[in-house]
Amino acid sequence: MPGEKLNIDLSKFSPVSLEEMDSVGLMNRFDTKFMFSVSRLPEFLELLVSDYKILEIGGDRAFPYSTMYLDTNGFMFFKQHITGRLERHKVRYRRYNSTGVSFLEVKRKTNKNKTVKWRMQNEYNPLSMNESASTFVNKYIGKNHSGLVPVLENGFNRITLVGFSTHERITIDYDLTFRSYNEKTLKFPYLAIVELKSESFACRSPFKAAISKSSVRMPGFSKYCVGSAMLVDNLRKNTLKEKILQINKIENEYSKCPLT
Repeated sequence: MPGEKLNIDLSKFSPVSLEEMDSVGLMNRFDTKFMFSVSRLPEFLELLVSDYKILEIGGDRAFPYSTMYLDTNGFMFFKQHITGRLERHKVRYRRYNSTGVSFLEVKRKTNKNKTVKWRMQNEYNPLSMNESASTFVNKYIGKNHSGLVPVLENGFNRITLVGFSTHERITIDYDLTFRSYNEKTLKFPYLAIVELKSESFACRSPFKAAISKSSVRMPGFSKYCVGSAMLVDNLRKNTLKEKILQINKIENEYSKCPLT
């Protein structure tokens, strides 16, 4: 399994506690995403060891997450994203499986390409949104939430890095799985999604230097949009065809050079 190899590589990083990492919350930030074969991760992580610390909780350095995305029956948020709308939203429940703590989150992409996120601790139960959750969602999406329903569930393992001297976070997600409302499932054991979260898009970052050395392109990746496009029928998917082709190429690369 990928995690077994990653645990060996992760031991090279200096640890950072959850309390220390909270000082780099970055709830108002620029996001830059990359995707590549998980077989490249050991080499890529090696390039980051001297500039980043790793989140460690109870001796663990990689953590399982579960996410449930909410949307309207007409997939309003999905359509906002794939049509390139500058101002758009995403609503989701996220659970930290290792602790059982979950949050209801609203993310907004601004017309300046910044991501703003708000969240409140709430039970991972989107089928029965309580009054405080309803008030929270209404406040940030600017309309009544009553039309929102669970449409896609996503699971993955995450590694989180924090810069020694830069105000930024890096998240590395792997072992991705998806399940749609109609119980279709999809797995990406060969895919790694790496995201830089920073205060400034133009910041000088050791991460960017590592990406350049790794010859990794910046195609971006939305778990919600890709999962929905590949599992939900009758959705407009033309703008995601190139992304899906890239995923298929990564699968072929992994099959030739698996992480063992």
